[in-house]
Amino acid sequence: MTRSGASVHPTAVIHPEATLNSGVEVGPYAIVGPGVSIDNGTSLGPHTVVVRDTIIGPNCSISANTVLGADPQDLKYEGEYSQLCIGSGTTIREFASLNRGTAASGVTKVGNECLIMAYAHVAHDCVLGDGVVVANAVNMGGHVNIEDHATIGGLTAIHQFVRIGRHSFCGGGSRLTQDIPPFMKVAGNPVKLYGLNSVGLSRSKLSKQVLTCLRGAYQDLFQSKMNIGQALEKLEKQNDLASEVVELIEFIRSSTRGIVT
Repeated sequence: MTRSGASVHPTAVIHPEATLNSGVEVGPYAIVGPGVSIDNGTSLGPHTVVVRDTIIGPNCSISANTVLGADPQDLKYEGEYSQLCIGSGTTIREFASLNRGTAASGVTKVGNECLIMAYAHVAHDCVLGDGVVVANAVNMGGHVNIEDHATIGGLTAIHQFVRIGRHSFCGGGSRLTQDIPPFMKVAGNPVKLYGLNSVGLSRSKLSKQVLTCLRGAYQDLFQSKMNIGQALEKLEKQNDLASEVVELIEFIRSSTRGIVT
């Protein structure tokens, strides 16, 4: 066990094969298991359990009663080695649970500067990008992919293998069974598309020119008399498309579950 300048409460239990770097704080009755590495400045709240084979980046805040790195809740899991990796500056609130991956990918990943609120569940083999916000009691099936700066409202259920595009927003209480294209806003059960994520995009510091291009693409794709395929073909014939519009086109083209409309 390595405790290079870490502060560990006397009631905490730290496995000999765990590594705690400088400035790590471990609260009362926390448990840190084998194969766990916690980087500089990260804090674990009271009764936090980091089960095993979990890498936590620097300056993360892990609140009380969180469970990290538990076995995947997948009947196909046969005890193979897998990890949970959490980036820097991420906050995980009370009673959230994040499981390790399975043989399918070997890892569950959470990016930098994410916020995962209380009672949320990040399942096996999920991938969360940077700056993702997951509100209270969001529940993910396995293999969900949430791209950078997406926001998921509370009590949302996300089906296995769903992909959620960059800078998108999903309203609370939704049921997601299809992919959310980047830059869009959706909500409901059944979930429906409600336009561009104008609030999120205004915060993203995209240029007015890019926003204008995205509005035009949205109108072609979802507000015209063309079907999605025809609208994509029209957009692809245009010269000098903004990279964000290209991203939107490629996302829709590559969707295997279909997109929310």
